[in-house]
Amino acid sequence: MRVAVLGASDKKDRYSYKAVELLLKYGHTVYPVRPRLKTVLGLTVYPNLAAVPGPLDTITLYVNADVSSGIQADILDSHPQRIIFNPGAENEALECEAKAHGIVTQRACTLLLLKSGQF
Repeated sequence: MRVAVLGASDKKDRYSYKAVELLLKYGHTVYPVRPRLKTVLGLTVYPNLAAVPGPLDTITLYVNADVSSGIQADILDSHPQRIIFNPGAENEALECEAKAHGIVTQRACTLLLLKSGQF
């Protein structure tokens, strides 16, 4: 599965770092996304979703609603099959728009979804 981690971090104590790490462990193709960051776990970090090559199956959000609202068009224009709103990343307006565009949304923790086999 091709997964973008929006709000990726190079700090090992951050959940977005742990998500990149666990997604890799479970065999997914991971695209960390964060402006001004160059690498995470040896992966190239993309400055925005438009820079990610090819289609995405999932975008997992690790940014707050103010940030995701500011890039809502970019998120929707990337046409993911699913958006995961991790705890703290909830955004009702974006969730409604995503659903209107036929995108599946989940309010869940990516780490728990992976560990429980529900990803």
